[in-house]
Amino acid sequence: MNDQKKYTGKDLIKMGCAEGPELGAVLRMINERAHTHEEVLAVIKQFEPAPVLHQHDKAAPCQFNITADNELEENNVAAVRATMDVVLRTPVVIEGAVMPDACPTGSVGTIPVGGVVAAQDAIIPGMHSADICCSLMATVFEDSTPADVLEAAHKSTHFGFGGREAERQVPLSDELAEAVDALPYHALRVPARTHMGTQGDGNHFLYVGTLESTGKTVMVTHHGSRGFGARLFKDGMKMALKWRDKLSPSTINANAWIPFDSDDGREYWNALQVVRAWTKENHNCLHSLTVNAVKGSVHDRFWNEHNFVFREEKANGDNVFWHAKGATPIHNDFMPDTSGVQIVPLNMAEPILFVKGERNETNRGFAPHGAGRNMSRTAHKKKLSGRTEAEILKAETQGLDVRFYTGVTDISELPSAYKNASSVMADMERFGLAKVVDRVLPYGSIMAGDGGRDMPWRKKRKTQSRQRKNQRRDKNDRLGR
Repeated sequence: MNDQKKYTGKDLIKMGCAEGPELGAVLRMINERAHTHEEVLAVIKQFEPAPVLHQHDKAAPCQFNITADNELEENNVAAVRATMDVVLRTPVVIEGAVMPDACPTGSVGTIPVGGVVAAQDAIIPGMHSADICCSLMATVFEDSTPADVLEAAHKSTHFGFGGREAERQVPLSDELAEAVDALPYHALRVPARTHMGTQGDGNHFLYVGTLESTGKTVMVTHHGSRGFGARLFKDGMKMALKWRDKLSPSTINANAWIPFDSDDGREYWNALQVVRAWTKENHNCLHSLTVNAVKGSVHDRFWNEHNFVFREEKANGDNVFWHAKGATPIHNDFMPDTSGVQIVPLNMAEPILFVKGERNETNRGFAPHGAGRNMSRTAHKKKLSGRTEAEILKAETQGLDVRFYTGVTDISELPSAYKNASSVMADMERFGLAKVVDRVLPYGSIMAGDGGRDMPWRKKRKTQSRQRKNQRRDKNDRLGR
């Protein structure tokens, strides 16, 4: 007969066990086995909550690889420094870097575009953002013309809200489908299938030009993991906030982290690798469709990501996770499948750069991912007011075949919306970030366009806003206000 003492939750609390969701698990573990008093204390110790971590009084070190040539750029750099000052006080953050294309996004304390942040044994979902693994792929054609490639690409690609039409959907490879279905995040399965072969909207593009060194036609695509990655980001933020409440309540939402040495951390890291594989297959899908449509052959193809997290395993067993929010990795150890050449676009009227580089004290293993912005989309549109969209488009893209998939020009994506390309390239050279080894000279490009004016989510937001106003009005009427 087993006369082992049966413990209650109150018993365990008196013995030093913390109150909380783990209490039930500790209680079951102890009562299901025969434990001495010392063994009970040992189990309680295993479940002791980690000490609460507070924001650092001093920001972690950061290398700023950015200069300013005018008042607008000075204001931008000041805003970048202000938000990085908060980011670098996050308890798990050990260092950072800022690229020449940096610009703020979100509230103060949110990693800026062009920001690089290293965290000790922690993954911070807010630092790769919802557009996980936003990336670029370049295909160099053997003998196809830019005009033929752009026309074929326009028929093959898909921009805008949601996935491809049912009759145009592209199946996942068997290996990728199996990896997606094995993930514990079941809500990812539908967008993984319906969004394959799509490029989304915003600053995503399909660009066609000629290689400066050989004259060969090149196609470059820019997009992320679409709804598949966005759903994972949403789940990742929920996990990170759960851990934040336990480990560091003073950390702002944007910088909440998932400890890598937890089940959540390992599962999330594995899911990020599946998202990476999905995104690469998505690029390959669009490039292969275009090659087949133009009946061309491939001379070369390579890719790299920029909204991602890169793991560095230290000799002592620690893991440093480098979060690149709009920064291009050039440190080959960060990427298992790099060709050694990385892709840096500037704007639709400028060449796309092919670069190489080695990790050093200034770049920390990264280069810019583009030209960045000095002002918001709304502010830029206001600046251009007084002219028609057609007039602005003609003035800024003279001689280029620029198309908008929805048929509506998005002036917030035209060249003047971005930083001066020569300034970004000058900072790349000034700080020794990367070396340009070739350039793709522009012929034409395709972007989603401003079809977002009539997007379902915009209509939903307007409807909800109207409903809230009506509810407030009705409430005020009832109260006689």
